[in-house]
Amino acid sequence: MVLRGRRSLNLLGFACCLGLMAYALYAEHVLMLAPCPLCILQRVAVIVLGIVFLVAALHGTHGAGRYVYSALIAVATLAGAAVAGWHVWLQNLPADQVPTCGPGLDYMLESFPLADVLKMVFSGSGECASVDWQFLGLSMPAWVMIDVLVVGGVGIWNNLRKI
Repeated sequence: MVLRGRRSLNLLGFACCLGLMAYALYAEHVLMLAPCPLCILQRVAVIVLGIVFLVAALHGTHGAGRYVYSALIAVATLAGAAVAGWHVWLQNLPADQVPTCGPGLDYMLESFPLADVLKMVFSGSGECASVDWQFLGLSMPAWVMIDVLVVGGVGIWNNLRKI
C-alpha cells in the first residue's frame, strides 16, 4: 500500500477504533462480559480517538491543521492509555489490596457530581480488578493500552510527516 496522503491512514485509524468498539460491544452483548467503569472510560477514549481520525480524514490535514489533529490524537491516545494502564495496575494488585466493589457508573453519574464520580472510578473497585478475558496472556485493558498507543502513535506520525 502506498501512503500518498494523510487521509488514507487517518481513515485506517478510524477503522481501527471502529473495530475496537465493535469488539467491545461483541464482548459485552455476545460474550456477556459487563464493562466496569474503567472499561467504559476506555471506550470513551477510543470513541474520541476515532472521531478525531474521522474528522481528520474528512477535513484533510494541511498546514497548521496537521499539528492540531496530531495534538488531539495525542490527547485522546494518552487519556486512553492512562485509563487502561490504571486498569491493568488494578488487575495486578494482590488479592488483599483489591478495593471493594462499588456502585455502577450509571448510579454514580445520577447521584454524585462529576468530580466525585471520577474520583470514585479512579480509586477502582473489585469489579475493575477482575480479569474475565485474556488473549495471549494479556487482559482486555492491556490490549486496549497497546492498541491505542500503536494507533495513536501512527496517527501522530502520519499527521506530522512531510509529504
